[in-house]
Amino acid sequence: MSDEHNMTNYEETRKEFEWDVPEYYNFAFDEVDRHAEQTPDKTALISIDDSGKDVQKHTFGQLKELSARFANGLLDMGVEKGDRVMILVHRLPEWYVAFLGIVKIGAIPIPTPNLSVPKDIQYRVEQSQANTMVTDMPNHDKVDEVRDDLPTLKNFVLIGGEADRWTPYSEMMEGSSPELDRESLENTKSSDPMLIYFTSGTTSYPKMVLHTHAYPIGHTVTAKIVQDLTPEDTIWVIADNGWAKTAWGKLFGQWIVGATVVQQNITGRFSAEKSLQILQDHKISVFCAPPTIYKMMINLDVDKYDLSSLKHTLSAGEPLNPDVIDKWEEYTGLRIYDYYGQTESVALVANYPCMEVKAGSMGKPTPGHVVEVVDDDGNILPPNEEGHIAVKVKPEQPPGIFKEYWKEEERTSEVFHKEWYYTGDKAYKDEEGYFWFVGRSDDVIKASGYRIGPFEVESALQEHPAVQENAVIGAPDEIRGKVVKAYVILNKGYEPSDELKKELQEHVKKVTAPYKYPRQIDFVEELPKTISGKIRRTELRDDAEEEYLKTHDKLPY
Repeated sequence: MSDEHNMTNYEETRKEFEWDVPEYYNFAFDEVDRHAEQTPDKTALISIDDSGKDVQKHTFGQLKELSARFANGLLDMGVEKGDRVMILVHRLPEWYVAFLGIVKIGAIPIPTPNLSVPKDIQYRVEQSQANTMVTDMPNHDKVDEVRDDLPTLKNFVLIGGEADRWTPYSEMMEGSSPELDRESLENTKSSDPMLIYFTSGTTSYPKMVLHTHAYPIGHTVTAKIVQDLTPEDTIWVIADNGWAKTAWGKLFGQWIVGATVVQQNITGRFSAEKSLQILQDHKISVFCAPPTIYKMMINLDVDKYDLSSLKHTLSAGEPLNPDVIDKWEEYTGLRIYDYYGQTESVALVANYPCMEVKAGSMGKPTPGHVVEVVDDDGNILPPNEEGHIAVKVKPEQPPGIFKEYWKEEERTSEVFHKEWYYTGDKAYKDEEGYFWFVGRSDDVIKASGYRIGPFEVESALQEHPAVQENAVIGAPDEIRGKVVKAYVILNKGYEPSDELKKELQEHVKKVTAPYKYPRQIDFVEELPKTISGKIRRTELRDDAEEEYLKTHDKLPY
């Protein structure tokens, strides 16, 4: 790995760093179109199919023209600045075209995971009052199932085919001009709403995380400092386009820098073999994946692949097992650098090539962010004392911190206290300033890179006639780190059985997204509760970990 990095001295960079946020800003115009003017033939996006063999490449010049066509198509449909547009599209180049086109006219894209079921789609449309749906052939049936119950939806754009009551994407693009006059549009301020992500909670359904047009600027730190990207790099971050990980690693900071982004449209089971082949064939230089994927890769014959193009490898989304880091370094000569942030933020804490790495540590705060471990009242705690991970948002809020939970003033006020934004995670900081992750302040489960709210799974289980009461936690798993585990009290007339477990699992898959189903189910007579009747999930987690340690030397996280 090269010794030349974007950051060579952590303390100096932190001291000298300043945010530059203009009054008016639009990522699609100011960054993507800027590259289109300066280097129109530079490859911006490489899209690979599930087999790993069918490859499409798009330059910045092509993305400028295509996004202008899409923007004009939306304008012709009557979509205006501030309107919400849901994007439910697989890892296809059209996702980027649509996203950029939406941003150009000042409408608000709502990326949605492809594993969403009709109930998820309906909830998101109802909450956001979206008026436009952009989806593809594999997803459109799910939308059709609930569209008649969604009166706010007026426009329906379908990528990759034709269907009744849908406007074909190809037809929309052919009928739209490749020229878009920015001066004819209402300009977007950096403080204007730009993007909505839904994120899981523990005691209610997903909430809307609202980011402003300044948010991409916040990701310059993610890309340039944490991912160590340059314009010559090709980066591959394995993530569904409906998750915030795309904003982190496949879009904003990467194209501000001018790097090439890779995506693979995985439609079946993940293949570690295909992934290693892509790393080799496309000369990926920066790679980021959840720990689960690294675990699968190191179980293969990594030496038979030429990974010499790799210069930097990273992981985020869940704690990384030190054993995985050691084995990956043994095979590739590269460390896996862990970093931390949320749907509500950009990269907040990270490990860097220029700095000593302490195995198991989250690292140190990213430039441009004051991150501390604080108590309930916002007082900074001394070293080695566990508390809340919090980011300073006063007197000036960093651009990468979200604006609010849209339409939920109370929930917003719960995380913004005095001068701090409370992330909802707990950690402690050692004497040298390194952060060490302890866990969620709430009960959100991070499993295989997914963020799953127990409430959603519990609600789905509760709809089944066999279930009297249930509780859901994240339980340790050797491969995935954590998996969803349910403790179920059965109604009279039902007996525990493997058949009933499978029935409950299939029920959850149908009621909510498939990745949320409980891989483990224990039938119990009672659940531990507080005096006030609240379920003690902490006790259930302790029991699950104790059971795991009966057959394993240590926990996988």
